[in-house]
Formats: sequence, structure tokens, C-alpha cells
Amino acid sequence: MRWRPENADGALLTVVREQLRAAADPLLAPGMQAYMKSSTPYLGVRVPAVRRLTRAAEKARPPANVRVHLATVAVLWDEAEFREERYAAAALLDTPTARRLRAPDQVELLTHMIRTGAWWDHVDELSHRVGDLLMLDRETMQPIVRDWSASDDLWLRRSAIICQLGAKTGTDLELLGDVIEAAQHEKEFFLRKAIGWALREYARTDPDWVRAFVDAHPALSPLSRREALKHL
Repeated sequence: MRWRPENADGALLTVVREQLRAAADPLLAPGMQAYMKSSTPYLGVRVPAVRRLTRAAEKARPPANVRVHLATVAVLWDEAEFREERYAAAALLDTPTARRLRAPDQVELLTHMIRTGAWWDHVDELSHRVGDLLMLDRETMQPIVRDWSASDDLWLRRSAIICQLGAKTGTDLELLGDVIEAAQHEKEFFLRKAIGWALREYARTDPDWVRAFVDAHPALSPLSRREALKHL
């Protein structure tokens, strides 16, 4: 692994953890945990606030290099005592500095985070970062995303479907079609919903393509079809 714990920025980790605890609202925490059905406790800090304080802390102490950056993200994620710490780890992957340091080999860390996050709040956020890597290097990332669509891991499969959300005209339609077809017969709610979401989002760019795709795939679940055509 490229993110050995000893390479992490301990000072940045301390600042983020302390600021999260300082922002905690014990009255919010139980409801947040119940809503997310989380076994990990919450501090009671809403996600936008987590992102703001995390990015501000990183701006004041940007990582020296990609090795430090990835190690810091991984330690904050793996050692999280509260769910907000994992939200903060994800936020560190989308700072101005992180964007400059992006490279396809970071998919190893994203794979680890998706597998261990294993719930929609984490996976949906991390899937945007997968999409960023796909846009950065299609040749490297396309086969990886296709492999995910055949994985025995539900959350990697969901990520393969939704990682192109927001790509608009940059959407790789062949890849999108392939990963949807790989899941179209599945009964799993999170896959059916993901298919509908991905198609609904792309319908904002090319509604005719989405209509034609849905018509050509009668095996799509009613949920996927309904979501895909929701605004058409």
C-alpha cells in the first residue's frame, strides 16, 4: 500500500479531530446515527460543516506530497471513532491540493474506502472521486470500473454505475451502458436505484439517448425505469 500510517500528517489529523469535536452537537448526534442506521457513533456535525472545517484545516497545512496526502486520508478513515471523521477523510480527497495530486493509482485507496465504508453515504461521495479519475485517465480507469461492475461487492458495483454522475457530455456512454447491463437483472435496491439515478442524471444532457436505452432494455426494474424517466 502507498499509504503507510507513518507517512500521515499527525498535526493535520489532530487539528481535524479536535475541530470536529469542538463543533459537535450532542443533540443532533442520536438522530443522525439513527437515520444512517450507523453502528459508528456521530458527533453531531452536519456534512457541510465537516467539509468546511476539514478543507480549512488542510488549506492551512497542505500535504507535502501525494504520499503524505494519501496516508493522512487513510489514517483518518481507518482510525475513525465517529462517522464524521470518515466524512472528513472523504473531504480531504476533494481539496484544491488533492485535485492537483490526483492520479489513477489512487484508485487502490478508493477501493479500500468503498469496501470498508459499505453504505450509501460514503460510497456515493467517494464515487465522485472515482469519476474524477475516470475523466483524468480513461484508458486506465475503464477496465477497473468494468471489473467493479462484475464484483461480488455490492458497493463497488453501485460505484461503477454512479461514478459518472455530473459528467454530462463527458460521459462514457459505452461504459455506462455496460455497467448498467451488468446489474439490470439484480433485485438489490441500491443497484436498481443507482441505475435509475445514473440514467435520470444523463437525461438532462441527452434525453433521447436515455429513452432509447430504457426502451431497449426491458429487463430494467420498474424502479430503475421510473427513476430514469422521472423528468422526461
